Amino acid sequence: MKPEWKAFLQNDGAEFSDGDSVASFGNPERERRVTTSGNVICDLSHYGLIAIYGEDAPSFLQSQFSNDIQLVDAQHSQLSSYCTPKGRMLANFQIFQRKETYLLRLPGTLLETILKRLQMYVLRSQVTLEDASASLVRIGVSGPDASSMLREALGFPVPEQINETSTQNDITVVKLSGCHPRYEVYGLLEPIQDLWNRLNVHCAPVGSDCWGLLNVLAGIPVIQPATSEAFVPQMANMELISGVSFKKGCYPGQEIVSRMQYLGNLKRRMYRIHITADQADPGDAIISDEKGENTPVGQVVESYPDPNGGLAGLAVLQISATEASRKLRLKDNKSSKIKLETLPYSLTDSNPE
Repeated sequence: MKPEWKAFLQNDGAEFSDGDSVASFGNPERERRVTTSGNVICDLSHYGLIAIYGEDAPSFLQSQFSNDIQLVDAQHSQLSSYCTPKGRMLANFQIFQRKETYLLRLPGTLLETILKRLQMYVLRSQVTLEDASASLVRIGVSGPDASSMLREALGFPVPEQINETSTQNDITVVKLSGCHPRYEVYGLLEPIQDLWNRLNVHCAPVGSDCWGLLNVLAGIPVIQPATSEAFVPQMANMELISGVSFKKGCYPGQEIVSRMQYLGNLKRRMYRIHITADQADPGDAIISDEKGENTPVGQVVESYPDPNGGLAGLAVLQISATEASRKLRLKDNKSSKIKLETLPYSLTDSNPE
């Protein structure tokens, strides 16, 4: 995080937790409530950026990721993932284009690992990969009035459809799915400071957990270090949220991902859950009363404090363990209870392209 940006946020009341993550702006409980009902702005410095550019960048990325990079241009971003040869996701990310450079937005905790792995496969390709986290300031904007407020503050139209992007006046806007219109905005320090001040008149600044909560409510998984290599893309519903292409050529794990899609042997899916507990970390085991303590039936993907108490989360579970009669809880918390919630998309709409 740029020191000037951090100082700017601290002057606005930001309280930081570990590293560059904003914990809150002084009232976490109120911030959670307004996140699901009102207009909010959020610093996204807990995400990192990997820049990929050069003559061979499109072909290189096409050979590495689960989605069709040919569909990414100045007006279109996409969700995608990077898999092991066994089809397990090392990471997933939003990828967009800015000034002929591809940018991968992913958790900062995974950036170094993914960057090093990608660099191993460059070989003779004319492509450069680098950590671009310090080059652009990034914020999130969400709420019922986010589109109109952002348009007025920027002075140019903002994307209307999910995953559409636009860049004007050196500011890039990416529209994401959410319970309200939701955007990520990227730019240089001073323009983003000015934008923050304009939006702050009608938006509530919130901590990074609130942006995570919005991902959960949208059913968008974010792979963390604890869940890296844990899930094939379909287990985390990536093909249901346009994160996998079944028409493109080969990439690491492609054969396994395609076989799972066409043979229909998927036994685990990602579900939205509510947990009666104070904490549940990525990778935490979930058990059912039927199978007992020693046989986990799933894992937590992520969870965040719910405005109504407990935790709102996403979890990959054995499909057979989600029947109404099964009681689920965290393996290491005997008093916890897990209830299935409704996702904003159907789990049965998986149609290969």
